[in-house]
Amino acid sequence: MLRALFTAASLLALCAAASADTTLLSGGHVIDAERGTVLKDHDILIEDGRIKAVGRAGTLGASGATSIAMNGAFLLPGLSDSHVHLTSRSDIHGYRRLTVSTARAAISGVANAEKTLRAGFTTVRNLGAPGFADVDLKSAIDSGEVPGPRIIPAGQSIGITGGHCDSNLMPYEFRETGGGVADGPWAVRQKVRENKKFGAEVIKFCGTGGVLSKGTSIGAQQFTLEEMKALVEEAHELGLKVAVHAHGAKGIASAIEAGVDSIEHASLITDESLKAAVKTGIFLSMDIYVSDFILGEGEAAGILPESLEKEKIVGKAQRERFQAAVKAGARMAFGTDAGVYTHGMNARQFAYMVQWGMTPADAIRAATIGNAELFGLTNDIGSLSAGKRADIIAVTGNPLTDVRELEDVDFVMKDGAVFVNELAQ
Repeated sequence: MLRALFTAASLLALCAAASADTTLLSGGHVIDAERGTVLKDHDILIEDGRIKAVGRAGTLGASGATSIAMNGAFLLPGLSDSHVHLTSRSDIHGYRRLTVSTARAAISGVANAEKTLRAGFTTVRNLGAPGFADVDLKSAIDSGEVPGPRIIPAGQSIGITGGHCDSNLMPYEFRETGGGVADGPWAVRQKVRENKKFGAEVIKFCGTGGVLSKGTSIGAQQFTLEEMKALVEEAHELGLKVAVHAHGAKGIASAIEAGVDSIEHASLITDESLKAAVKTGIFLSMDIYVSDFILGEGEAAGILPESLEKEKIVGKAQRERFQAAVKAGARMAFGTDAGVYTHGMNARQFAYMVQWGMTPADAIRAATIGNAELFGLTNDIGSLSAGKRADIIAVTGNPLTDVRELEDVDFVMKDGAVFVNELAQ
């Protein structure tokens, strides 16, 4: 009897292997993101949503596989963005945000998730959403209910009373407070625990004032060092990484001392803090494209006059500090703050990263291997190698020569499923 059961189980396993969903991407040029080189005329064999093999055209023995012709396109790992807000819209800023319910924001998130995926971004960190809408969006995408990138959700951003992560638009009588507001070491620990409870997979907090918040100063530190240390310690104890929104020098220095995993914006980071970031391996996620949108289209989108003035101060300075960070050898993430500007345009930042000191290969590496390391997903994403998830994009021109090729992606595959294929047209 046991022998019969064993034989039946073996047959079932063989049948499952024989009927595995297998796809061959043939006739493309594979970009080695780690080395910044091109493997000409290579195929990629995919089985059950993961890369099984990469090899010279015609050498993978892919009998029975569904073949998709790449027609000489350049294949890259799916791109990732370390800082997005999928539930936000670029045309709703300032007081207009008061008209948006959590449910409405979630609906926008569904539309924006698809735009992001179709633009070639297969993994994102969503750093802040009302009512844990990003957690629910992740669930809907993971279950196949709606299309979108793989999401690492932060839930509600944590911040001080009246700070960048609070809601400061309404007068006192309305008693409006942001969902992640906490003051004091034990209060911030409680917020971290609450975020974890409701599905957050990364913690985002505001360590300085911000551009788009009413009544905050960019350079002012928010949270004391004691509070920051308590927050980071609690998050790390729960297995969560920490991203800090920080523009000002003092807040950045305190966040580094507290042990954060990434600094978002890092606009006014000092040379001393750059050295500390390099020494500790902290990632810098510097959104150096978004200033063009804020200053060019922000007023029409409802961005407050005080915010426009703050951006005039911080925009160019951030790009200059980005250049200094690259020269210093800092670990650079690819983060755009999409949602402040239009979703699906994430790749516009690549050209700015090249303009301000990176090679095209460096910029691509930040959005693939670098972010994979920051996210803790190096076993799953970041390169086109055996065992990784089949997150693959393709463009007709070589992005190592012209990185703007990534602004118009022609093929998008996530977990082995094709969402965009314009190569055959």
